Amino acid sequence: MDVFEAVLKRRSIRDYASTPVSKEKLEKILEAARLAPSASNIQPWHFVVVTDAKKRKKLAEAPYAKFLDKSPIAIVGCGDQKASPKWYLVDVAIAMQNMVLTATSEDLGTCWIGSFNEDQVKEMLKIPENFKVVSLLAIGYPREKMSVPSETYSIKERKSLKEIVSFEEYGRSS
Repeated sequence: MDVFEAVLKRRSIRDYASTPVSKEKLEKILEAARLAPSASNIQPWHFVVVTDAKKRKKLAEAPYAKFLDKSPIAIVGCGDQKASPKWYLVDVAIAMQNMVLTATSEDLGTCWIGSFNEDQVKEMLKIPENFKVVSLLAIGYPREKMSVPSETYSIKERKSLKEIVSFEEYGRSS
């Protein structure tokens, strides 16, 4: 699967099969994060992989994360705010997106989660003070098969390029 196909196929999955994810697939996903670009190559990220059912259940207590206890893996993306105070959020987001696309290319589903109690997550996972929790990522096999949407579906679900792109200055088309 090429990158653009992974972009087309990616969906936020909130219902996971109980099938475990292989160590090889998880390592490939984590390697994709490691290889992400970062400002001044600081790489201000750290990722906590959570497979323990009790911990995932605790993470799932957040309002929009109820399905986290069903995914076999939750990854907590953290950014070192002291190492990169201006860019840690962007750098972690780029690395997390690399994980999302790589997981999709491996026929895994993901869901990016911004709903969490940071203090609770940091305490439970023993995350150092200089790190901020940026996001959580559920990873697993979707219960329903993911398919590449038709062009019509993509256009219906997303704004058109004309609505989101300007050339040379805001509001100017081609």
